[in-house]
Amino acid sequence: MPYNPAVHHRRSIRMKGYDYTQPGAYFITICTHRREWLFGHVRHGEMQLSPLGRVVAARWQALPRTFHVRLDEWVVMPNHVHGIIWILQGEAASAAGAGAAAPQTRVGNDGRPRGPARGSVGAIVGNLKSVSTRRSNRIRRTPGARLWQRDYWEHIVRNKWALRRIRAYIRNNPRRWERDRNRRRPKRPSRRSLGLRLCHVREE
Repeated sequence: MPYNPAVHHRRSIRMKGYDYTQPGAYFITICTHRREWLFGHVRHGEMQLSPLGRVVAARWQALPRTFHVRLDEWVVMPNHVHGIIWILQGEAASAAGAGAAAPQTRVGNDGRPRGPARGSVGAIVGNLKSVSTRRSNRIRRTPGARLWQRDYWEHIVRNKWALRRIRAYIRNNPRRWERDRNRRRPKRPSRRSLGLRLCHVREE
């Protein structure tokens, strides 16, 4: 069946028109498939990683070797990952050309989308998911099994005050989990609690 964008295009939850290769800080949350507790458990307010949790942690820490990024506060939880990633000025910006807006997806000659733009938040998350899934499935001996839910949640960090709030939210995540350890779904932080403002945070 020929590709028809009106039929085959999957609705995006990203901010329409925003360039996700743009340098700045992004708060990312990724959940496991069906929110299964795969990455360990919380004990006395501290996260104890399972073998799969250690795989995810190692891949997260390795992201700067693949992308022009800097890692900020992050944590692997039993069924999700929270982290702040800084996209740095460099390869992603130059790929679009000076003053040009980078496309958010790569498109083939047939018009079909070929994945997120190089150096974008989507490309970074996709790499984390694919590499950690392959390595986890080797450990579990479950070729082809899903590790992650299909999408992810992101928030553009817009000012230093919000950055401090998000860092504290991530840092305190294991302690909050201990008080509510039967909660199946990680709470999505509200935009109000994270302190949204209009100016985008820049790397200092």
